[in-house]
Amino acid sequence: MRVVTWNLWWRFGPWERRRKAILAVLRDLRPDVVGLQEVWACGGENLAEWLADELGLYWTWAASEAPEWWQRRLGDSTVDLGDAVLSRWPIVDRAVVRLPKPDGEDDGRLALYTRLDAPAHPVPFFTTHLTSLTHASAVRCEQVRVLAGFVADHRGGTAFPPVVTGDFNAWPDSDEIRLFGGYKTAPAVPGQVFLDAWEYAAPGAPAATWIAANPYIKPGNPDVRIDYIHVGPPGPDALGHVRSVHRAGDGPVDGVWPSDHAAVVADLAPVPVPRP
Repeated sequence: MRVVTWNLWWRFGPWERRRKAILAVLRDLRPDVVGLQEVWACGGENLAEWLADELGLYWTWAASEAPEWWQRRLGDSTVDLGDAVLSRWPIVDRAVVRLPKPDGEDDGRLALYTRLDAPAHPVPFFTTHLTSLTHASAVRCEQVRVLAGFVADHRGGTAFPPVVTGDFNAWPDSDEIRLFGGYKTAPAVPGQVFLDAWEYAAPGAPAATWIAANPYIKPGNPDVRIDYIHVGPPGPDALGHVRSVHRAGDGPVDGVWPSDHAAVVADLAPVPVPRP
């Protein structure tokens, strides 16, 4: 089962060319499920819907209830923002939770849950986007506490481990990532742990998803990994075990970088197809 997470940089920059580049990368990857952040909707168009139609996938999205902070950055109050899921299998359930906000203005962060009607075992799949303020590690810790509780409430009823994707805006050794993982410090929900898929990658594989060479990133930023695929412990017969992980969308496509983030791609032990 191929899982992708990708922050699509909303409608910033050369967005019309970028969305074609995003589509080209996803078409080449042939994912089974994708968690997307910074998805735009405007004038009856939705980027997730367009991608899903082009790729032949199911889709759902959750709009931010507080997009004003983003709209001022763009200079356009007509463009909405949200997170989305694309899936090869029908999406049979969904829920959304608002995440705690920083002091001051609400930046509208949320988490989206979907249940995918995959063969043999439904897949509980989540995507999220945590606050980006550099100094706000404490806020992100509160956000991952809410996220962990949200996962605990919706993960049951299947042998497939929960898959949690997103732009966490946090370094791998940060308090918030350690707290969410729950195996390097006490977990946010007692007994609930998540494995960082990237730890299964080949040693030395390029890992940064925020890349200084990307022209959309301001000079002076270091290469760092802030986008994640987290997976619960494998189910029976290694169901959901992380087999491999790599980066995608980490360079120009037809002369344009698709996003200010690279995508993370993980291959999980597949959902078995029932025998006739």
